[in-house]
Amino acid sequence: MDFLAANRLGYALYSEMFADPVRPVNSARFMFLNPRSHDFYPNWDHIADNTVAILRGAAGRNPYDENLSNLVGELSTRSDDFRTRWAAHDVRLHRTGVKRLQHPVVGVLDLTYEAMELPADQGPTMFTYTAEPGTPSEDGLKLLASWAATQDLVDGVTTDGTVSVRQQRSD
Repeated sequence: MDFLAANRLGYALYSEMFADPVRPVNSARFMFLNPRSHDFYPNWDHIADNTVAILRGAAGRNPYDENLSNLVGELSTRSDDFRTRWAAHDVRLHRTGVKRLQHPVVGVLDLTYEAMELPADQGPTMFTYTAEPGTPSEDGLKLLASWAATQDLVDGVTTDGTVSVRQQRSD
């Protein structure tokens, strides 16, 4: 559940996760260890159940994955909510649906999503999110895209796609 990459709107959509300095950004870690997740996901319990069931399925497919084992161990020792759900042994394959987010900049977004496996590389999955045309969620996504473009200018990325890189010297 690590974020490997996102487009500008994806970074803006999940800005609450990217605000955490822990890398890699991980949706399960955000869900169970960051108190902001309860505000970000209005239906937190449902999303939390799905998150654990997805991790449980991944653990069954890849029982020797060290990164996954470390994540499960971290979440098990630091979150009672995770530990309880993990003990339920639910498994789920989650590929499509509607996700409700409470974004701190644009408010409630109801987004249809679809997961697509990348055939050239087993493991990574690409997610696409869309809003129904003519809905408040579509308006919210448009506003979020505008906000993201403004943030890009502040963070050194211009709207024409050029990037300025800032590095910190380590003397």
